Amino acid sequence: MNWQTVRAFGIRLPMRYGIHGIDVSKHNARIDWKRVQQMKADGVRLQFVFIKATEGATLTDKNFKTNWAGARKANLRRGAYHFYHPTRDPIKQATNFINRVELSEGDFAPVVDFEVTNGQSETTILDGLRLWLETVEEHYHVRPIIYTNGNLYKRYIRGQLDDYPLWIADYSTTHLRDYDPDKLYLWQHNQNGWVQGIRGMVDFNVFVMDENRMKEICL
Repeated sequence: MNWQTVRAFGIRLPMRYGIHGIDVSKHNARIDWKRVQQMKADGVRLQFVFIKATEGATLTDKNFKTNWAGARKANLRRGAYHFYHPTRDPIKQATNFINRVELSEGDFAPVVDFEVTNGQSETTILDGLRLWLETVEEHYHVRPIIYTNGNLYKRYIRGQLDDYPLWIADYSTTHLRDYDPDKLYLWQHNQNGWVQGIRGMVDFNVFVMDENRMKEICL
């Protein structure tokens, strides 16, 4: 994997991959996107960002609009994600996202962030996720990305929603053999990074496919 500690970012990075990025939400407070864009350490420059847009049926991330515009101005490839609640109506959740997020050519496909089960049955969770994914795909004409962790992937996604591109949060592993290599595009490998222009800790990600396959998960 060729891990290398990059002191400016405060973490080890898997240097066998060439495209590094972050994800942010209102918890990262006000972001100085110009400083984010300018930061370069040990040959690594951040090239993409995923930004929280919506949550549940009604919530919008209060910093989404400014982050969305700021990331574009900083020439970072950007994506928007929806935090999914299995207890809420999936169509209303999809509509919440669609009403808030306008995607342009080159942006990442929409992301459903699936990390809570809220005590719901497997059927409820899977039927709801499918409805969200299908509704959003119909609107944007691109297959959405599923973000989840290793545990939920094994319990719900693997063998059920394998047609969708995968973005996995896995901080323990030095290899990615547990995941379908033809569907795993993005890997969130650390949540404790540092970036100029952002207060507090930041999630770090890499694009794990061959670089020319990036277009498969973009508009």
